[in-house]
Amino acid sequence: MSWFRRRKGGRSQGGAAAPSKDDLRRARAHLEEFSRSRRGVEAFVEPATHVTSTTLILIAHDGEWTRRAVPTREAAFALANALHLPTYDVNQTGYPQRMRDWNARQRGR
Repeated sequence: MSWFRRRKGGRSQGGAAAPSKDDLRRARAHLEEFSRSRRGVEAFVEPATHVTSTTLILIAHDGEWTRRAVPTREAAFALANALHLPTYDVNQTGYPQRMRDWNARQRGR
């Protein structure tokens, strides 16, 4: 029986499906547009989990945010640096209060 055997290939570190090159191209285009069209944008790298792959979340000055999957932690930092954004590791910094405030305002609509 192989209940505890891990599947190999096509999976990222956390067990979720790794984004394809086409997915990464679309994610980069989306993140570039988001960072270009908003001010005060910062990048936060989220670790892979058993459900999701590594993600890069961009948060604007007012708390508006967007998230996209990336293949690895290193790719997330490289992409954020290519966009010339201040970049943080969520495990070390947590999420900024402005993001929580923005989410609360969106729920109140």
